[in-house]
Amino acid sequence: MTRRALVTGASRGIGAAIAHALADTGHQVAVHYRSGADEAAKVAESLAGTGHVTVQGDLGANEAEQVVAETVEKLGGLEVLVNNAGIYFLHPIATTSFADWQEAWRRTLEVNLIGPADLTWHAVRHMTLGARIINIGSRGAYRGEPDAPAYGAAKAGLHAMTQSLAQSLAPQGISVAGVAPGFVATDMVADLVTDAIRAQSPFGRVAEPEEVASAVAWLASEKATWASGTIIDVNGASYLR
Repeated sequence: MTRRALVTGASRGIGAAIAHALADTGHQVAVHYRSGADEAAKVAESLAGTGHVTVQGDLGANEAEQVVAETVEKLGGLEVLVNNAGIYFLHPIATTSFADWQEAWRRTLEVNLIGPADLTWHAVRHMTLGARIINIGSRGAYRGEPDAPAYGAAKAGLHAMTQSLAQSLAPQGISVAGVAPGFVATDMVADLVTDAIRAQSPFGRVAEPEEVASAVAWLASEKATWASGTIIDVNGASYLR
């Protein structure tokens, strides 16, 4: 049976690479986007196989229910949820006004943590034995994000949610796991990737989106059940716990 997957933030970057990796392994994919309908459509059209769709929704505006409902309606079910959508912007405490600081924390937590939590709640209502929930965290949850502390805190919360739900959903046969990338070559952080950032890894570079996607594809496979509760570090030895 074809497994159906919802990948959030899949119109570009890591999300698009995950959509391709899942389609390549036989999944039917719902490509989620907040804005950029044309980009999402191009991703869906370029995926291997047939029956892929796009779904729109702002996960920071309490639209998780409609995203899941539309996915299930279009695909006919849901076996895999990949919580990938996220935002990242600088808000160093020393130079950020209090009003901007509050807004940075509110928006970051809404999109990066509360959105995935809401999506997961709704998705679980449609999932059965063998389903997968995969959360894209960050090495920043462990290493720290001094200039974007809300991002680091949200990703740490996402990792904790992953491990908590891995325990609570196991009796339903649902596995929950995560991936914690370091810097990845995407548009979101292109301006931040310097020679010093590349030098953080002994490989002398940052990750490609496809390298993160390959870990997700394995976690989504039927053979990865016993990885439930795992957070896989995908950071080229730039940070070792």
